[in-house]
Amino acid sequence: MASLRIPATIPLPEEDAEQLHKAFKGWGTNEGMIISILAHRDAMQRSFIRAVYAANYNKDLLKELDKELSGDFERAVMLWTLEPAERDAYLAKESTQMFTKNIWVLVEIACTRPALDFFKAKQSYEARYKTSLEEDVAYHTSGDVRKLLVPLVSTFRYDGNADEVNVKLARSEAKTLHKKITEKAYTDEDLIRILTTRSKAQINATLNHFKDKFGSSISKFLKEDSNDQYVQLLKTAIKCLTYPEKYFEKVLRRAIIKMGTDEWALTRVVTTRAEVDMERIKEEYLRRNSVPLDRAIANDTSGDYKDMLLSLLGHGHA
Repeated sequence: MASLRIPATIPLPEEDAEQLHKAFKGWGTNEGMIISILAHRDAMQRSFIRAVYAANYNKDLLKELDKELSGDFERAVMLWTLEPAERDAYLAKESTQMFTKNIWVLVEIACTRPALDFFKAKQSYEARYKTSLEEDVAYHTSGDVRKLLVPLVSTFRYDGNADEVNVKLARSEAKTLHKKITEKAYTDEDLIRILTTRSKAQINATLNHFKDKFGSSISKFLKEDSNDQYVQLLKTAIKCLTYPEKYFEKVLRRAIIKMGTDEWALTRVVTTRAEVDMERIKEEYLRRNSVPLDRAIANDTSGDYKDMLLSLLGHGHA
């Protein structure tokens, strides 16, 4: 499902580090070399390259990239070079700060990552920022939004699988969700508890029972109040937990078609999903828009930034 393309024969980290060091030397940076190496290495390989670079040249590769690159291309390369847990910690911190505040990104990270990956991101957050994600989310939110987001980022959700679903519980909790939503009790304790603690497999089963019994998906029931920010967050959490590829397709579509590309959203999705499920997202994008995602991105971006994104989507020779 990953779109990342890695060469059949991988150079040693020492060789990659040497080539990157050469790319930084001289009058101009060799951006093509940077893309050809970093955009075709997985997380572990990139981590080794960073360690070797620091050992051999006594310099931090991330700081070198920050110094040599700029703009959207720099952000894409920097986010990609970070380890996944570091990256999620960075994006989560960014999403709570005043000028880059984006609580939707918190929901995205909390609900689309496997439980252990999210736990590692929270550990990385604490190591880097000397505070917990839960503490920052509680401080930077209020009211109903805080009621949902704090348990969402606090839970170690059991990943589960379809074989472990409790069907009786799914039926019971589908009724509970329907009752609370028809009463417009969107902040009810039980509703929040179900959505923030149950395994993804259990939630899927519950929402399937919901649709079968009540004739429409839970999102349709929430639609009439979808102008409310809290309800929008609820719908986003549900989509991320149940159909992440549909959620990410929508983020990409909105990033590309809006007046002036939303490069931050575009970069975030490509760099966080290229090693995970980008092929599935590409399929969903094509189904929804009748245009391949790579073509849409190629038409909406340019230069080294475009080349970096397309390489992560599987273009170029690995």
